[in-house]
Amino acid sequence: MSLLVSTTADPGRFHSFGPHHIEELGGRYGLSADNLHAIRTISQVLPFRVNEYVLSHLIDWDRIPDDPIFRLVFPQRGMLAADDERIVGDLLRAGDRKGLRGEVARIRAGLNPHPSGQQQHNVPSLDGQELPGMQHKYRETVLYFPQQGQTCHAYCTYCFRWAQFVGDADLRFAAPGPEQLVNYLHRHPAVTDVLVTGGDPMIMSTERLRSHVEPLLTVDTVRTIRFGTKAVAYWPYRFVSDSDADDLLRLFEQVVASGRSVAVMAHFSHPRELATEVATRAIARIRSTGAVVYCQAPLIRYVNDDARAWSEMWRAELAVGAVPYYMFVERDTGPRDYFQVPLTRAADIFRTAYQDLPGLARTVRGPVMSATPGKVLVDGVERTPDGDFFQLRLIQARDRRLVGRPFRARWSADAAWLSDLELDPTAPADILAAVSPSAARPGAAVTA
Repeated sequence: MSLLVSTTADPGRFHSFGPHHIEELGGRYGLSADNLHAIRTISQVLPFRVNEYVLSHLIDWDRIPDDPIFRLVFPQRGMLAADDERIVGDLLRAGDRKGLRGEVARIRAGLNPHPSGQQQHNVPSLDGQELPGMQHKYRETVLYFPQQGQTCHAYCTYCFRWAQFVGDADLRFAAPGPEQLVNYLHRHPAVTDVLVTGGDPMIMSTERLRSHVEPLLTVDTVRTIRFGTKAVAYWPYRFVSDSDADDLLRLFEQVVASGRSVAVMAHFSHPRELATEVATRAIARIRSTGAVVYCQAPLIRYVNDDARAWSEMWRAELAVGAVPYYMFVERDTGPRDYFQVPLTRAADIFRTAYQDLPGLARTVRGPVMSATPGKVLVDGVERTPDGDFFQLRLIQARDRRLVGRPFRARWSADAAWLSDLELDPTAPADILAAVSPSAARPGAAVTA
């Protein structure tokens, strides 16, 4: 494998590239005209950003366009419907900016920008007023989106939060500051965990991040602060040699010293992201603060849709002291048709990889659909005289009374999401009601 290290920029100093750099990147790496056209066209609709570290250390340029990391960060033909791609390409060539804006808005609206009813069902209220930049789906956990953290060091082409990055304020979760969150937490003592997410909170300076985190330490009932981040994979220098990397680690230490837990929810999509020395060093430094690193990612066609990749990745996570946590099913948003893997194949990939693991790595759960009613685990396929069924279980739920209870659905070779399944009508009535498309109602974020 040839991973080309750039001589034009220092990969240890953050330098990003976006849609305006596509021609530059094409010339630098010899991308074909077809690749360039696809990247240029699709990046009008879906966000595109990459950085020097990813380009120099993670992509195998000898395998373009089939390299998994290349597909992970560069838009590809097939991520949009063929007619939509043609329309956008024609408008680009014609220089019709007004027409382009209209078509891009239309296409984005059809890509289900907020899956699982996030805007309708998860936004909490206080004294009758909706709180911006927050989600509260599960009783114990609130998601918090600090305004300054709503970008990333590089964008994953599969990202289910792609709508955060396209510049449309109506689609974006963003909180200007933690004041309303703190008030909400004081009024909701059942919340023990706050997940600081985005985007990526590690894009912020430590000083800015501290201004969002320290106020949480005034709420005694908050016992765990989680940070959702891809930075360990896409910019591990954030924890190693950035100018305020040591300050960031001291912030983690401060939270731990307060008697709380720090959980770094690291998104690793491919074992190569764990293979660099700086990534290993970043994890070691994070763990030295008392923080725990949990690893999760979706199953993505063309990127990690084979058992060997998952087994290798989970073993690598265990080897550096991180905890394999979730294999997710790609959500029903964005270029989902390009990346989705049928549930029956997802279950087979998970089982095959899981069987290859040592016991300490079998902390991982999957494949899991993070759907409207909650996190639905596909436990496997049951063969019966009446036919084949998916064995399903809610391992987290909007209504916590459903957690841990099994149910099943008719097996299907093509089903890739909960809405594709035909539930067994003998399932308990409350589960059938919760999993039906009309189950969640606005304002019903949590059931006690």
